[in-house]
Amino acid sequence: MSEKAKKPQKLKARLPRGFVDRSAADIHATNEMIEKIRGVYELYGFDPIETPLFEYTDALGKFLPDSDRPNEGVFSLTDDDDQWMSLRYDLTAPLARHVAENFNEIQLPFRTYRAGYVFRNEKPGPGRFRQFMQFDADTVGAPGVQADAEMCMMMADTLEALGIKRGDYVIRVNNRKVLDGVMEAIGLGGEENAGRRLNVLRAIDKLDKFGPEGVKLLLGPGRKDESGDFTKGAGLGDEQIENVLFFVGIKDYAQSADELAKLIAGTSKGTEGVEELNMIGALVSGAGYGPDRIKIDPSVVRGLEYYTGPVYEAELTFDVTNEKGEKVVFGSVGGGGRYDGLVSRFMGQPVPATGFSIGVSRLMTALKNLGKLGQVKPLAPVLITVMDGDVESMGRYQRFTQALRAEGIRAEMYQGNWKKFGNQLKYADRMGAPIAIIQGGDERAEGVVQIKDLIEGKRLSGEIEDNAAWREARVAQETVPESELVSKVKEILAAQAEDRRRAKESENRTVAYDRNQVGDLADDV
Repeated sequence: MSEKAKKPQKLKARLPRGFVDRSAADIHATNEMIEKIRGVYELYGFDPIETPLFEYTDALGKFLPDSDRPNEGVFSLTDDDDQWMSLRYDLTAPLARHVAENFNEIQLPFRTYRAGYVFRNEKPGPGRFRQFMQFDADTVGAPGVQADAEMCMMMADTLEALGIKRGDYVIRVNNRKVLDGVMEAIGLGGEENAGRRLNVLRAIDKLDKFGPEGVKLLLGPGRKDESGDFTKGAGLGDEQIENVLFFVGIKDYAQSADELAKLIAGTSKGTEGVEELNMIGALVSGAGYGPDRIKIDPSVVRGLEYYTGPVYEAELTFDVTNEKGEKVVFGSVGGGGRYDGLVSRFMGQPVPATGFSIGVSRLMTALKNLGKLGQVKPLAPVLITVMDGDVESMGRYQRFTQALRAEGIRAEMYQGNWKKFGNQLKYADRMGAPIAIIQGGDERAEGVVQIKDLIEGKRLSGEIEDNAAWREARVAQETVPESELVSKVKEILAAQAEDRRRAKESENRTVAYDRNQVGDLADDV
């Protein structure tokens, strides 16, 4: 007796860890944001290029690990010629490769922007994904710090174009050379101390998280966290730690300039870095960007092993509530700096470059928290309903649909089971269709269509309780000749848009009134 055939297992639908599906609302919000960013970049004279998702793994530079399978930090595979390829880790290394490969054709300085997904083969966690979008701008072939100053100003202008007001953000600027000078001054110069310098950088990078006391432990013997886990420190002496903490603790750069100059005296790199910071400060100040927008801040250590000069970070300064219900500063949404070594790896000659990257997904979260993004949903399409399925009727419905589209009006002809008309109106309601177009046999014989204003109908339906009164009123529904279909739809859509505008104005007045009342109450208290 043969075994009963096993029922095939259903395939389980599941996302890989660290990846997400994006909804229509998120995609529309992202597109809205990217267009505003693009507008600022192009205003500054930058033009787009696009590089592929894959690069040869050795082109990724510092992200290439020392192992037989280069798959640490990046997603990699071998091509049919046995060469390793990896999904891009960022947008900067691919740009460096593009510039080197096309060096004789491009015009220097090369000013470009790119938007796209990057991939990290790292452990995912809350808010930490393995695929996310970045939007970069770079200038290649400009050695002067005026290019870095311009990047900082463009970052400030971009945030304001997105609706983030002054006081809610700051662009913080530091210089790798200054920190190199500090490292040299405390006896950590030279290649033999590269590992200890990296430990110092990592400790400084925890300043916002652990505060000066926590960083002091990480610079010294080490730090034990609440769970009992111990992180080994950089092993610096007391005087070395004091000098590092002085540097990263500078709040007013101008007031601390003399002490900083003494600390890095005799270090050529440090002196050069201070001069560059002073130049950037003078340039942005001369252009009208005060310290409330662009600030010299020695605590910025972002990617310092990657960059060769000025570094900068865009930070949002307003509070948000985290997953634990705590009020925290939103923090960094992007940054960058000068990376004169990346293109040079391919060229064997110096090629200066500077640029910055915006974390699109993180910035989108911030804009939603501020109510600056995703507040206005795209208008759903007008629905052309289907009453009859014969060829002639279907041809007319499709003609109505195309006539609306030709005038720039979103429209769709119902594609489901047309025999249950009630389901069509339920579909229109669920997707938020503003208008339904209806034509049965009687209307077709007369050459007319019924146009149902679904927005007005929904509003009035709450005011008419009796079915007989509803039928008598013929609420928000008109019959017009086929030739007037488009003009009537335009008229109704315009009326709906005006209603939305007035509702928004009324809402804003109410919010303003409530704020004034709260202010008056506070004054009384």
